[in-house]
Amino acid sequence: MSLLARLRQLRHKNARTIVHLARLPRAALLIALMAPGIRVQQGDRFLLSPIALWARPLVETEAETGPLLPCGNEPIPDYPAVNEQAVVKSWSKTDLGRDWKPPVCTGWTEVGFTTLVTIAARFPYTSEAEGLLRHVGAISELAGLRYWSTTHKQWRTLIMNAYALTDSKSGQRRKDFMPNEMKEGSVLYFEQVDNLSGKAIYRMHIVEASASRLVFEVENISTIRYYFVPILPAGELQSVYFLDRESDKVWRYYSIVRTGKNANGLIAGNESSSVNRAVAFYRSLVGIPTDQEPPGAR
Repeated sequence: MSLLARLRQLRHKNARTIVHLARLPRAALLIALMAPGIRVQQGDRFLLSPIALWARPLVETEAETGPLLPCGNEPIPDYPAVNEQAVVKSWSKTDLGRDWKPPVCTGWTEVGFTTLVTIAARFPYTSEAEGLLRHVGAISELAGLRYWSTTHKQWRTLIMNAYALTDSKSGQRRKDFMPNEMKEGSVLYFEQVDNLSGKAIYRMHIVEASASRLVFEVENISTIRYYFVPILPAGELQSVYFLDRESDKVWRYYSIVRTGKNANGLIAGNESSSVNRAVAFYRSLVGIPTDQEPPGAR
């Protein structure tokens, strides 16, 4: 039986299903371990261990009451060890119900979702929190972000252009946000040009910003279109990111990304694309090449 067939078979079991690397065929193990070597990066950029570079996201599907965020408790899914794969999970409406209620600390008020993806990981990072904050504020560096297109079956550029804005109006470009502008409670705006949906404006809210914890949320405030067809009304693409210092050398990463119930039907049934987009942003933030093989989902 092929690896793809085996994974599909596992995914459709009714019982809780978790795909572990140790249980995969040898060929799959070799694919997971084929990765480029260490890249030394300057200043506040990231220096990754070989294990961190080799690790690839693991997509899980399991029946649960829903994701549990790192808001004073251990999250679900839990963090893997720093030398293990990031845990990438696509949640099912069949398991959670049409009117799933988001965790309170997301700040989301609408129930339900069309797609819902979480990522939990640990990653090596030895600089101060300000370096992470500076990276988050470097909106222009999102340009060129790559992901695996499940439609075209190849690596493609996801973000064609990106820039910070002075306010919520399109075209009011400015330089990237600096850490001193990203205080707790700050609301910032940026515009992003997607490879398919064109321009859209996003709001970024800095929920927490301290030496040991960074929490920020992002939401579209303009309609996202696919070849001029509206697919995501304002507020229908939401994400929250949690970065927590665990030690002088290790940080924890948790993200939750949702497309809302009012998303166009073109979004439904394309969970793999949502997974790969979430993985691209995760890799970008923790310093892994965004087009490193293998992708999160084929």
